[in-house]
Amino acid sequence: MKIELENIRPMDIEKRSFEIITEELGEKNKSLVPGTELIVKRCIHTSADFDYADNLWFSDGAVEKAEQALRDGACIVTDTKMAWSGINKRTLNRLGGEAFCFISDEDVAEEARERGITRAAVSMEKAAKLDRKLIFAIGNAPTALIRLYELIQDGTLRPELIIGAPVGFVNVVQSKELIMQTDVPQIVARGRKGGSNIAACICNALLYQISSRRD
Repeated sequence: MKIELENIRPMDIEKRSFEIITEELGEKNKSLVPGTELIVKRCIHTSADFDYADNLWFSDGAVEKAEQALRDGACIVTDTKMAWSGINKRTLNRLGGEAFCFISDEDVAEEARERGITRAAVSMEKAAKLDRKLIFAIGNAPTALIRLYELIQDGTLRPELIIGAPVGFVNVVQSKELIMQTDVPQIVARGRKGGSNIAACICNALLYQISSRRD
């Protein structure tokens, strides 16, 4: 069997990938909410999973509000080092923001052991004490989303955006639905799919859109 390979220069691979994504989305391109197209397509590009064209939920004005927060120096808090590592911190820093992940901090681990709860939940409490505008990018731990919901409900926290993209089976769907009940700006990967790579991907899509307008 003869395999035909496309002759594409390395710098054009990403461009060609997005062309393929747009082609394969077909009529679905028309149903994407204006302003969300790049985020959806970057999630597909990251995962090769076209389900993100259907399962990504954007609350009203979420993208615009998130971009304004980032331009105002908002920081991004993740629940995993993997998500933290994937964020374009150079662009974020240029806007005056920082990326934080407290999951491996000794004080977080110790408190989680003492209270019998997850480090992810405690790390959200630690983040809530930061005197900064905050965007939360959750790609792994449903307990992080659940704790964020509780902090929002009791008035302790008012995030600029929550990216809810835990992946898995236990309390994953339920934790996302809790966040969708709040009036906080949100981008949620409904269902079981998601991951740290998707959480970071959404952050980077927002940062890219801001950067492309500034250039």
